[in-house]
Amino acid sequence: MNVVGRALLRDAGGRTGLVLILLPLLAVVLSGPLAPGDPLRVGTAAEQLLAPSRAHPLGTDALGRDVLGRLMLGGRASLAVGWSGVLGAVLIGTLVGLAAGLGPRRLDRALMALTDLFLAFPRVFLVLLLAAAAAPSLALVAAVIAATGWMGVARLVRAEALVLRERPFVVAARSLELPAWRLAARHVLPHVLPLVILAASLRVGGAILLESFLSYLGLGAQDPTVSWGAMIEHGQRHLADAWWLAAFPGLAIALTAIGHNLLGDALRDELDPRADGRYGSPGGDGA
Repeated sequence: MNVVGRALLRDAGGRTGLVLILLPLLAVVLSGPLAPGDPLRVGTAAEQLLAPSRAHPLGTDALGRDVLGRLMLGGRASLAVGWSGVLGAVLIGTLVGLAAGLGPRRLDRALMALTDLFLAFPRVFLVLLLAAAAAPSLALVAAVIAATGWMGVARLVRAEALVLRERPFVVAARSLELPAWRLAARHVLPHVLPLVILAASLRVGGAILLESFLSYLGLGAQDPTVSWGAMIEHGQRHLADAWWLAAFPGLAIALTAIGHNLLGDALRDELDPRADGRYGSPGGDGA
């Protein structure tokens, strides 16, 4: 049984997290056949800002568009941007960490200096700086997430690679003068991969929140593209008379982020048994 399966069997939080992840994913997949009408169709004046009802379970917006349909459609953009941004960040961080941990000391110092330089600036500042350099789009948001989220992964992978490079099987492989890429791919990466998966799972929730933040500022999804953050930005203008416009996409973002964090915590406990005290801890009683 794989790591994810063991984590779900042992941890109720992990099972809850998986459900919270699958629900919006299922809604996104079924957004076409199950969506109540065309979420992009502008309604009549009589259909504008309708409260939740049987005809419109989550109400309508200021243009008479069904909020439920737009919520299902917006999940495509928010989830795709969050996952692709984290994938890019993890890929960059893994490559930098492997190069620093397995390369010569001079390369290690240079890459860690670059990593520390990025870490020295507040992430929000870097995000706004990069986002202001190009036209707003979801592709830009994904690139910003990747460009500002790789540093922690790089430090994690480097630390593990420094330990692995002293193991006998890696020392033996180095003595054969294998190419650096082959040494990293065949002998180090398989041992680092569980930590990389864990790092990714714990970052998806934050990436979705960051996408929502940028879309809220008008730097992400632009009409007619729909995302949860853009829906909140539109809804904040009607908080007094149409609370549902911002409340439901905000709830979707919160539950999705919580789901990824719960699943990430379960994976962390499975990969590091000492994290939850199941097997005790060095010098302690396991409490």
